[in-house]
Amino acid sequence: MPSDLGWAAGGWYHSFELPGGTRIDGHVSLEVLRERYARFPIPADLSGKRVLDIGAWDGWFTFEAERRGAQVTAVDCVELESFRQIHSRLGSKADYRILDVFDLRNAGLGRFDYVFFLGVLYHLKHPLLGLEIVCALTRETALVDSYVTDGDTWRERAGETPTMEFYETDELAGRLDNWHGPSVSCLMALCRAAGFARAELLYAGGDFASVACHRRWEPVPAGADEPAPELLTVVNHADYGINFASQGDQYLTCWFNCERKQLDRKELRLEVEGFGAPVLFLRRDQGARWVANFRLPPGLAPGWKDVRLRLAHSGFGEPVRIAVDIPPRAEGLAIREVCGGRTWSRNQVLPGDEGMLSVWVAGLPDNADRANLRVYLGAGRLKIDFVGPPDASGSRQINARVSNELQPGSHNLKIAIGEVTAVFSRLVEVIS
Repeated sequence: MPSDLGWAAGGWYHSFELPGGTRIDGHVSLEVLRERYARFPIPADLSGKRVLDIGAWDGWFTFEAERRGAQVTAVDCVELESFRQIHSRLGSKADYRILDVFDLRNAGLGRFDYVFFLGVLYHLKHPLLGLEIVCALTRETALVDSYVTDGDTWRERAGETPTMEFYETDELAGRLDNWHGPSVSCLMALCRAAGFARAELLYAGGDFASVACHRRWEPVPAGADEPAPELLTVVNHADYGINFASQGDQYLTCWFNCERKQLDRKELRLEVEGFGAPVLFLRRDQGARWVANFRLPPGLAPGWKDVRLRLAHSGFGEPVRIAVDIPPRAEGLAIREVCGGRTWSRNQVLPGDEGMLSVWVAGLPDNADRANLRVYLGAGRLKIDFVGPPDASGSRQINARVSNELQPGSHNLKIAIGEVTAVFSRLVEVIS
């Protein structure tokens, strides 16, 4: 940050105006602090809101948010007597924690409506990971301030590939804890890549930039009457199942219908449990069908989640469900019926290109999918192509391919999910 980088510990960093007229003049003036806060697109009245101040230092932003009604948790990697002193003199109830940024994931702090992440990013050896942690802790908006390399010239570089300088030792302002310097476009890209739906540049000048990182999309514009996209299928990009892990770097592949012949990535608005996700890849598939990839938003709680899609000037279409952090558990499985998927001959199947085995199974959990189910015919495991919804009896159809390598003859059929396995009561005949 502009003048902050050369500041050394030993005095007050923030300035304060205390009850009774006492004033503390720190390295950053009250006027500058108030100007920075005024840029934040957050409510003036924070009553009932939770705020997390990461890298609180002397605590001006902590105590200002508390003054406006927020319940505040302040975090820093070192304990400062200056923070303790102001905390006491103000009679503050802010919760003060000494934690490293990378310990916040497992600190049990919960989620916060607003997160301040001011002047911290360029001190992190792993900046994108740090922003991902911030994103997972944020319900609404995170405010990110950082040193940047092109605060005065970023407009002239619009459209260029985002860049980041790396400082191995003390190249930046003689400080060993200044690890990198992003360009303004890189800072914005990092915020989006961390999982925020949208990044709003609030200020850039000198060697400093401020960004509002929003978890949610902007409201649907008044009078928007464009038809919503029809979301058809949502699967895990890695295994084409419907299960996702919140702690992994996971992506959604979505197929949807949209009558537009031209569609720009910036027009898509996907959300999961209300949290937005920007599109990473988009192409027309065939006819009115499109396919797009999105990152799973960070910080989702375990459970079934609605995935919804809209355009910039449309409402949301009907949701499709995915499972997040739900172990696939079954009390017991029963194989009800088996037949060749092409011939429909009971308990018989052709191998190779014609070899599709259809099996109806009862007892499968709702989040059983082609990735966590296992089908064995003889000694070989079959590749699953399809898992259907429950029928009237509660059974679900599984289609699996039979390899050319499976020898003709009679074979045992087994279905398994997790630790539960069912064996078909009859042998299945592979016919040539």
